[in-house]
Amino acid sequence: MKAMDVDAVKAFVLAADLQSFTRAADVLGTTQSAVSLKLRRLEDQLGRRLLERTPRHVRLSAEGLAFLGIARELVSTHDRAVAAFEVERRRLAIGISHLLVGGELPSLLRRMRDHDPGLLVEMRVAGTRELMQAYEQGELDAVLALRPEDRRKQGRAAFVEAFSWFAAVGWEPHANQPLPLATQGESCRIRAVAIRALDKAGIEWSEVFVGKGAAILGAAAAGGLAVAVLAQRAAPSGTVDIGESLSLPPIPPQDVMLYTALSDRRSREALRVLALAFR
Repeated sequence: MKAMDVDAVKAFVLAADLQSFTRAADVLGTTQSAVSLKLRRLEDQLGRRLLERTPRHVRLSAEGLAFLGIARELVSTHDRAVAAFEVERRRLAIGISHLLVGGELPSLLRRMRDHDPGLLVEMRVAGTRELMQAYEQGELDAVLALRPEDRRKQGRAAFVEAFSWFAAVGWEPHANQPLPLATQGESCRIRAVAIRALDKAGIEWSEVFVGKGAAILGAAAAGGLAVAVLAQRAAPSGTVDIGESLSLPPIPPQDVMLYTALSDRRSREALRVLALAFR
């Protein structure tokens, strides 16, 4: 067997992680058809079908799952070899809204490492206001946050985040009592959106827990203390979306913005990988 095309193996890893040829192509700076061709040739060379294609999704086959770990090692080793003689180690300071980060953070960090093993990532998870202040003071190179109410701030829409109502598995409201809520307090825009929706629907509510970040609110929900409005990606295990079953009003999807002034190719590619990993 002739040597495998490392670019094709990298395309496979990205397509598997992002579950999309199009997103993999975005990261690689190429086209969906080029990625598809690379993967088809890789499968022909290996004599194995690595990915199952459907009109809406890309999923690993059993053989693709077995190959994925080795493929990651190959790509990582190749990238380290390419970067072996780079004099400067790039540092990238990124801020992410604590409403967006849940249990998938390890996989997000792994994707950034796999993409650029020589990148030194400094990550800060906090509220939008704190992150934007740090960005404006030059402490952060980039910020992923919900669109601030001050729309004059220059950024680009990275993706749209879905929010809903989450509670512990098996949790049920008490009859004739207000809906108990876990929120981030009065300064939180998601809290304001949720309360506005409840008031409009004529549903009584009571704030019974206040905490900062999706992890804290998710813990309150998973512990049965209250209902929390969470990004669907950030909802922890042990919780379920109860919006439909309790006829709670839908929460409008929220724009997530990427703010950065970086223009070098290496940093922009790393940020593109991060934003795509959230989708």
